[in-house]
Amino acid sequence: MSDTRTNAGIDNISKFQKMFTWEKPGSRVITVMTAGNLATTQAVISLLDERLKAPEERNPSIMAADTMFQVAKLVGDTLKEVIRTQGDGGPESEAAFGATLIVGGQIAGMEPRLFLVYPEGNFIEASDETPFFQIGETKYGRPIILRAFSPDMTFEEAVKLLYVSFDSTLKANLSVGMPLDLQTIELDTCKVAQKRRVEENDPYFSTISSKWGDALKLAFNSLPDYEF
Repeated sequence: MSDTRTNAGIDNISKFQKMFTWEKPGSRVITVMTAGNLATTQAVISLLDERLKAPEERNPSIMAADTMFQVAKLVGDTLKEVIRTQGDGGPESEAAFGATLIVGGQIAGMEPRLFLVYPEGNFIEASDETPFFQIGETKYGRPIILRAFSPDMTFEEAVKLLYVSFDSTLKANLSVGMPLDLQTIELDTCKVAQKRRVEENDPYFSTISSKWGDALKLAFNSLPDYEF
């Protein structure tokens, strides 16, 4: 799940897609989520698209990579290349053109995999100890996921948790804004199962937001008062 708000100051707020998917049903599905400098992330996505049309030996297509590890490496190399080019030789990790990416997906016959790609081009993989990644503005919504996440959650429960997490972030930080993009991928189908855009007037999101606020107040009021 991702939001769509980007900003270059309080007077320059726009909406841009931050979730991108390439799929060949039954063969592979790859999703990239972006956070950071908009010019950088758009350049990365554009290069990945261009290399689908005209792959080179030095710059192969992510749809031709043999494993998701190789996909993550290709995306990381592309991000590093863009930052190096735009930064004009400046320090890559501290550049104003920095961005972070989440890369996930599945290639037929293999397990689904999830990676967090850093501005330097290196990356880490999700594991049992670190089963999810967040990028961008995380400090308000992350505690919700840390407290409530369970590996055996259903899709429906996981989506509900994401709604609650984003609701907390939206209320606390102006740099995150509606609409939200939601996508699910079912195991071994190698295709997107559900994709939708959650607008500000979405009935389910409004219900979750209202009931979560009421539940927090109820939980707070049930706690014992401090005694002087």
